[in-house]
Amino acid sequence: MHSESAIREPLILGHKTYHDITNDIVAPIENKAPRAWYVLITISSLIALYGIGCILYLIGTGIGVWGLNKTVDWAWDITNFVWWVGIGHAGTLISAVLLLFRQRWRMAVNRSAEAMTIFAVIMAATFPVIHMGRVWMAYWVLPLPNTFGSLWVNFNSPLLWDVFAISTYFTVSLVFWYIGLIPDFATIRDKVKSPGMKKAYGILSFGWTGNAKAWTRFEEVSLVLAGIATPLVFSVHSVVSFDFATSVIPGWHTTIFPPYFVSGAVFSGFAMVQTLLLVMRKVMKLESYITIKHIEYMNIVIIVTGSIVGVAYITELFISWYSGVEYESYAFINRATGPYWWSYWAMMTCNVVSPQVFWFKKLRTNLTFTFFMSIVVNIGMWFERFVIIVTSLHRDYLPSAWNLFHPTWVDVGIFVGTLGIFFTLYLLFARFFPVLALNELKSILKLSGESYKQQAQHHHH
Repeated sequence: MHSESAIREPLILGHKTYHDITNDIVAPIENKAPRAWYVLITISSLIALYGIGCILYLIGTGIGVWGLNKTVDWAWDITNFVWWVGIGHAGTLISAVLLLFRQRWRMAVNRSAEAMTIFAVIMAATFPVIHMGRVWMAYWVLPLPNTFGSLWVNFNSPLLWDVFAISTYFTVSLVFWYIGLIPDFATIRDKVKSPGMKKAYGILSFGWTGNAKAWTRFEEVSLVLAGIATPLVFSVHSVVSFDFATSVIPGWHTTIFPPYFVSGAVFSGFAMVQTLLLVMRKVMKLESYITIKHIEYMNIVIIVTGSIVGVAYITELFISWYSGVEYESYAFINRATGPYWWSYWAMMTCNVVSPQVFWFKKLRTNLTFTFFMSIVVNIGMWFERFVIIVTSLHRDYLPSAWNLFHPTWVDVGIFVGTLGIFFTLYLLFARFFPVLALNELKSILKLSGESYKQQAQHHHH
């Protein structure tokens, strides 16, 4: 046991004590935020306001302001929806799956990833709702007993399954995230000076005392929630893929979609976690807790999921040829060589080729390079959704109806706006909530802290 733990690199650097951890994490909440935080929140809230403006304009004017046409009736709206849902998957994976596998390195990144999940799911849910056109009718998607005559939702429709899957996913993620925060809120409550903040964090922490019984229950609840959330990682994105896979359109009705969408989601989710954490690490000075090791572990997940996605692409191409259905093979040939060839190759380069550079340890432990790559991966995953939706629709069985899709400024404005809203929410979270799960970090200090590691080594020698 000893020899193994001594060899592994410490996950918490810089000879921290329990007290240091509390101070480091609570400082940005207690004191004034770093200047960089104010700069970032100003930029992102301006973009967010622009996005909200675009959404209101859309609702006021109608879906005609999007670039949709008779042939391409789904485009940026659904692309963005699937992309955002995918980004939300890393949180649940890091928190639930890695909790069940007892991975210690998840402790420093899970809180950010969970918050990210919640904000990403909110952004995702925005798209189908505004896509309805008449937003005030949105409650029609719920299976409510109603007075419209016997008008019920269509339980055969994957669009309805989405409603269930995503609302469940959101609820479980929110509960999981909040329960994890309770002990940390209590720590902050006991630490801050101003009576107002004391009261606020006191309410948020539900009178947590931190006695043994409370911790036992906390761990039991966490395990149960992780057990519920783990199947959700798989079910949610599988259901999202059914939106396509249960249709009859060549290029869409592919049985490989559910597993391949899931790995793609985890892939883009981890990339977004990297993007956010590398910024947080600098702005909030968390270098001792989010170490090179954490970044490396996440890059390894990116290699694995990126490779799975690559295999899925090649399988799709093979099956489209093997099926002997000329429409099917045309859909795929048209993706790679038709008018949208550039988006297909952008997707291939970003998702399949680029993660392979992380096989080199020098590159996967280089922070600047990782940051750059995390953005590349997210661009690639956005293009993947775009390619699946638009290239399958723009050339159908009737050549006279063939058409290209051109996004309008509203399409672009809403997408950029949701990025703004997402970052604004995330920055607010980082300012008022503990961005690292400080009580969980303390639980691994004795096992993975730098000073403790060195003592273990001395005893060992």
